[in-house]
Amino acid sequence: MLPCYVLLDLETTGGNAVRDRITEIAAVRVEHGREVARWSTLVNPGVSISGFIEQLTGISNALVRDAPGFDEVAPQLLRLLDGAVLVAHNVRFDHGFLLNEFARMGVALRTKTLCTVRLSRLLYPGIKGHGLDAIMQRHGITTASRHRAMGDVQVMQTWLAQVVQQFGADHLQQQAQVLLQGSAALPPQLDTNVADIPEGPGVYIFYGEGTLPLYVGKSVKLRCRVMSHFSATSREPREMRIAQEIRRIEWMETAGELGALLLEARLVKKHQPLHNRQLRRESSLCAWRLDANPNARPLLTLVRGAELSPQQFGNLYGPYRSKNQAISHLRELADQHGLCLQALGLESGKGRCFAHQIGHCKGVCCGEEAPERHHLRLQMALVAEKLRVWPFAGPVGLREHNPHTGQTDIHVFDQWCHLTTVRNDEELSEALQTRADVLAFDLDSYRLALKYLTPPGKAGTTLVQLKFTSQKDL
Repeated sequence: MLPCYVLLDLETTGGNAVRDRITEIAAVRVEHGREVARWSTLVNPGVSISGFIEQLTGISNALVRDAPGFDEVAPQLLRLLDGAVLVAHNVRFDHGFLLNEFARMGVALRTKTLCTVRLSRLLYPGIKGHGLDAIMQRHGITTASRHRAMGDVQVMQTWLAQVVQQFGADHLQQQAQVLLQGSAALPPQLDTNVADIPEGPGVYIFYGEGTLPLYVGKSVKLRCRVMSHFSATSREPREMRIAQEIRRIEWMETAGELGALLLEARLVKKHQPLHNRQLRRESSLCAWRLDANPNARPLLTLVRGAELSPQQFGNLYGPYRSKNQAISHLRELADQHGLCLQALGLESGKGRCFAHQIGHCKGVCCGEEAPERHHLRLQMALVAEKLRVWPFAGPVGLREHNPHTGQTDIHVFDQWCHLTTVRNDEELSEALQTRADVLAFDLDSYRLALKYLTPPGKAGTTLVQLKFTSQKDL
């Protein structure tokens, strides 16, 4: 298939590469089509193995009690992987565990990877199932050691031998190279294998040498979006700088686009990445408050901070990212609708305003227009800027489900503010009980909530009415 590769499989205490640990490793090294090494070992994970995992794999706490720790077997594994491509079924899983185990030892694992799930999809594009059980059933492969590391490696080895018989060794090598070449444009100093990045929606984070992110991005197709950064390095100066500085990539999967947008906005505001130009912290947000009295002067007052409260949106217009933007936009409206700058508070003095002298004001400043009429025209000019009053009695949720991964997210909003995102009823109940009384207005959350919560809404989400279970019921 390839000049040199290692077929590898791991058994673990669970599916989280950060929290869970490896319990068994099996590897077969192949060079120029010939098996040159075969190795397997149990590993003491240093954490308890659950009853579910024991039932699935047959690996118990007693079985691994006297097994070596990962740090003891790591040198042998590194020798096997030296100069080889790591090949595994759903390689993102196995590679992720190895990265974390080696990182705990202070070792940066650098190896190319190839996923036999993706290889199967490439070879058999008209077939849906590409999991190991589906491949076994389709190709008539059996094993007495399913969910044990060497048993699963032998299944992969048997399947690859059948593929060679069916398509020929040259064709198999060509398809394997197609998958490997997808990473050809990656920066050489990048420690993360992009093949591990999922294909679905989520947020990705680029890191350099330090702990602060260089860039935070989102996409409904994570891996493709990440790769696009590097394919554009010859055209975009910013992408070229990122490619020069990047060392590793982290990512978080979401159920859909809304979850990715909300998470991206939160992370950018929290970390202020060097290369993110938008979604920065909105410390200077402001809005105009209209006085209900037509004779008030000025008619509009600029509010910001705590005064920019969703509960006051019935009388607020905007929002604007700065005072200068608010004033500039109001001047444009005044010019378009013949409004008085003195009445608006944008010009000092008494008597006829300058705009009236040049025919741009209808004269509320000098008694030629009734204050009530001017006030009504001002409301009409501002109607498109009016901040929407929260249309629900309390908090609501937007349920977002991904049929491909099975992940479901519930995004909780109240007064246009995104409170939290949860994934089950227990998390939802806890979030509602601990809800903060003070809601901090965020422009990006407000715009997303308008887009998804108001008719006609967006496909892919379902509105969920929520009720507080605490004593502070709203």
